[in-house]
Amino acid sequence: MGLLLSALLVCASVAGFVLFRRNTVPISSKVPQPSHKVSVIIPARNEESNLPHLLHSLKNQTVQPLEIIVVDDHSDDRTRTIAESYGVTVIANPDLPSGWTGKNWAVWNGYRQASGDLFVFLDADVRLAPDALRSLLAAREEQGGVVSVVPFHVAEKFYERLALIPNLLGLFAFTSPIERTNPEKGLYGSCILATREDYEQAKGHEGVKAEVLDDLNLGARFIAAGIKVTNYIGRGMVSFRMYPGGIKSEIQGFSKGAVLSTSKLHIGTTLLVAVWLIGLIAAEAAPFVIGTSALLPLAIGYAVYTLQIYYFVRYTGRFGFWLPAVHLLSTIFFLYVMLYSLYQVVFLRRVAWKGRSIDVGGREKP
Repeated sequence: MGLLLSALLVCASVAGFVLFRRNTVPISSKVPQPSHKVSVIIPARNEESNLPHLLHSLKNQTVQPLEIIVVDDHSDDRTRTIAESYGVTVIANPDLPSGWTGKNWAVWNGYRQASGDLFVFLDADVRLAPDALRSLLAAREEQGGVVSVVPFHVAEKFYERLALIPNLLGLFAFTSPIERTNPEKGLYGSCILATREDYEQAKGHEGVKAEVLDDLNLGARFIAAGIKVTNYIGRGMVSFRMYPGGIKSEIQGFSKGAVLSTSKLHIGTTLLVAVWLIGLIAAEAAPFVIGTSALLPLAIGYAVYTLQIYYFVRYTGRFGFWLPAVHLLSTIFFLYVMLYSLYQVVFLRRVAWKGRSIDVGGREKP
């Protein structure tokens, strides 16, 4: 029995290696085509703590964009003042019309003001290495179509590090080789590059205006328009600090799409993620079966998963030295987020984010 349990746990952990691909952004010294005029578009709602990091990193790029547009989405902090201090273009987002969600409306208005022929959409919490824009432009030029990046998560406080397992599962979803054939293959909304022509052909954020999961649905629209979608891992190039504002914003941020996003994945990816998670939770039961015959196989499984997680976090984020070893804490956090997300989606039929309430059908309220 013990041998069989050990074999099952090892096989479950192998599912993680099947899902994971080290598809990092290739470092490039290639000079982008001079014909491309790059517009960076940043939607920002109460981002006074994040914007300085992003705007400073943009000013230090080895390749400078034509313009940087910050769309101030009715912030009640110093977002606008900080953006203006960096000399970028700042526009006030018009009042939210019926049928739109806030971020989609902000990005769309940024697009309407942009004069470039290649767009870089960035969330305000993103930070770029000096050669990031050059390398991203080169990668998009080589791959064609639209490119997005899953940023490397810089977690500084303990509560932020609890995002280890959710971040790792997100990486699985975007690097899974099975997703290559998924007609609903999603983009990662924090960092997206697309030409004006492709963006307009896919109807851009107007085409997903009512969607909570704008990035996943936007990817599907690009594919439906015959435009290739490529997702990269941001390690060494693109990073972010997701929720410096506290654990409440972290829970809201993860839970708003935790349940809804599973419906967009290929069934093969979903099954492999489920197998990996079941094995993980089983291995984490080891401390609770001391004195039984299940202890040894579960302890072996825990060791295997721990080594695997230490390997994966090299590409996922900075979560401290000890948390990957006590990953049970992050698993509990993940399960809580999933249950809270399920409660919002099934019972409340709305999710909360950035001080707004968004109906699952897309209507957003202040």
